[in-house]
Amino acid sequence: MHFRRTAAAVLGLAVAASGVTAQESKGLLVAIYKSGTQQYFIDQAQGFTEAAEAAGYQAQTINVELDSNLAVSAVSDAIAAGAKGIGITVPDQSLGPAIAKAAADANVPLVATDDAIQDEAGAAVPFVGFNGTDMGTKVGQSAAELLQGSGWLDSGDYGVLVVEVSTLSVCMDRTNAEREQLRAAGVTDDKLITVPYDGTTDVALTAAGPVITANSGINNFVVVGCNDEGVLGVVNALRNASYEPASVIAVGLGAYEACRPWKEGIDTGFRSALYLSGVDVGKAAAEALIAHIENGTPLPPETVANTTMVTPENWEATMPCG
Repeated sequence: MHFRRTAAAVLGLAVAASGVTAQESKGLLVAIYKSGTQQYFIDQAQGFTEAAEAAGYQAQTINVELDSNLAVSAVSDAIAAGAKGIGITVPDQSLGPAIAKAAADANVPLVATDDAIQDEAGAAVPFVGFNGTDMGTKVGQSAAELLQGSGWLDSGDYGVLVVEVSTLSVCMDRTNAEREQLRAAGVTDDKLITVPYDGTTDVALTAAGPVITANSGINNFVVVGCNDEGVLGVVNALRNASYEPASVIAVGLGAYEACRPWKEGIDTGFRSALYLSGVDVGKAAAEALIAHIENGTPLPPETVANTTMVTPENWEATMPCG
């Protein structure tokens, strides 16, 4: 899978990311990802490319690494390159109106993947991804069950680190639902500690350090968040602060980072994770665009993929682990 770090790479380079040549293809489909080096988006790009190629299209996937300017340029360049359809996971949801207008003005069908966006009139752009509240509910339920089985609720010696991006609605849907489930299990608001980050492991790691130091009297931590990267960053920060895995209950969201220590038999704070198939989302996005292009099928307002909770004991029956 080839990712381009500049939007200009869309032009003339679709063949580099696709096994279908320009001469034999039905046209170009472009997928733009806000964090294309994360495993989830690598998987999504794979699903998008495979579905496009299976239908006879070229596929180009672009990584804009959370850069809003690159995302807008990538859409413009994709249109200039003759893209027949575009899928995008935006780095910032406020880009929605500008991106939707550019695509509509060029009469190029557009789907939002993972992070919902709206057009200038406030209408939702067709969405392919997961239900944030449902995901957060499942993560919160798992964390609550693990917490209840730990004995920490009875002792009161615990804190819950919630890793979130406050400016991203789909993230807040997840973490708000996680908090709701933990409260239902008996967690009081004073135990819920927010760790702000931008969706990446490194920023979560950096942000968690001072928070952990400020709460050094707590001996056990539950960790939930918006994605596996955020949870991993906090788990790493707890390890750096000399917390043993037995003192950590971390529940991932994605499972592609959680599964790595499970696969290697490494002791870890990850106790469970919600598996999301990026491949399925990429495939669904490409297939929705193709059906619209070829048959005039309206783009579905919302296409929601399935999720599955996995643990160190059962993950291999459900998912690959890169």
